[in-house]
Amino acid sequence: MTTTTPTTFPVAQLQCETDTGIETVPLAEEASFGSWQPSIPERYWGMDADELTRRIHAARETLGDEVVVLGHHYQREDIIQFADERGDSFGLAQYAADRGESKYIVFCGVHFMAEAADILRADHQTVILPNMEAGCSMADMAAEPDVWSAWRELEDFFGSTDDIIPVTYMNSAASLKAFCGANGGVVCTSSNATKVLEWAFERGKRVFFFPDQHLGRNTGHAMDIPLEEMVLWDWRAPAGNLGRATAEELERSRIILWQGHCSVHQRFSLAQIEQARAQYPDVKIVVHPECRYDVVQEADANGSTAFIVKYVQEAPAGSVIGVGTEINLVSRLAKEHPDKTVFCLDPVVCPCSTMYRVHPAYLAWVMESLVEGEVVNRIAVPDHQRQDAKVALERMLALK
Repeated sequence: MTTTTPTTFPVAQLQCETDTGIETVPLAEEASFGSWQPSIPERYWGMDADELTRRIHAARETLGDEVVVLGHHYQREDIIQFADERGDSFGLAQYAADRGESKYIVFCGVHFMAEAADILRADHQTVILPNMEAGCSMADMAAEPDVWSAWRELEDFFGSTDDIIPVTYMNSAASLKAFCGANGGVVCTSSNATKVLEWAFERGKRVFFFPDQHLGRNTGHAMDIPLEEMVLWDWRAPAGNLGRATAEELERSRIILWQGHCSVHQRFSLAQIEQARAQYPDVKIVVHPECRYDVVQEADANGSTAFIVKYVQEAPAGSVIGVGTEINLVSRLAKEHPDKTVFCLDPVVCPCSTMYRVHPAYLAWVMESLVEGEVVNRIAVPDHQRQDAKVALERMLALK
């Protein structure tokens, strides 16, 4: 924990899609169902948790090893119960690629995760996303045309991009992974970002890091890169404005950070940490590096979802742990470790609003469709993107 005065950065709009908690209700009763994938047959709209659970189990039994169901750490409990494997996005994509006997990969996560699985899958495998509206607000903040526009501006400003290595976080579209693969860049996860940046700095003077500014900033700081050598690129700025960065900022920069963020992780604040320490004097605070810089600096530890899981698992009995990450994972950790007090720093029950869209009704629909010999909601990355994206992912794999 640091005692220095924290540096703060602008907080964009904070949002929460549900105020109903994280318990299962029929699909039609979900407050935001109107903005989810509407093509699901109406017969699934009113099914309650018990009926959906029975139907999914029956479909799984019929399909056997032909299907593998993957559940991201942030998934709802009513989804994670069906997962053959749970983990972070890249770990699950790797797991799927190793399941050669499984013809169908049902990825209970969000769009970019299913794309990664499709990039790494075998030729005989098909990837399915239960709800096609399960996207990622962070990934959506880095659209391919905007990234290319910024890249061209950087080329004009510096005279070349030969010394700039593009690094995209796993939480990005396949098209941006392909962009990195085609331009000498690489993909990173929250668990290997330091190794990836070290790799990048061996090959260039600067790193162009997107879409999450906080992971890039926190990783750079952990590598002793001064904050003044990290510049923020505002992708909303009109073209030709250098992302609202000054020429001086760009000249001294080592990391150019895209102005993106995770809506859930940006909710965590210093006030929440202070409240936790006031309530529990012996509390340990562990947060995800997608949290803001000031929050990460004030925490006792920070790391990926896998790191947080291990941190809680290895803490001695009687520990009190305040966690800064998505509520479904925190709730699950609390249930799995009743000998410890594990709680979410954010008092608002706010799940990842897009991950939350993988309702059991959608899982029942895609599984029962497979039983009937029909594939719905297939994720298929175009071949030209898949090739370059696989290059960027394999570069990352070599650093594991």
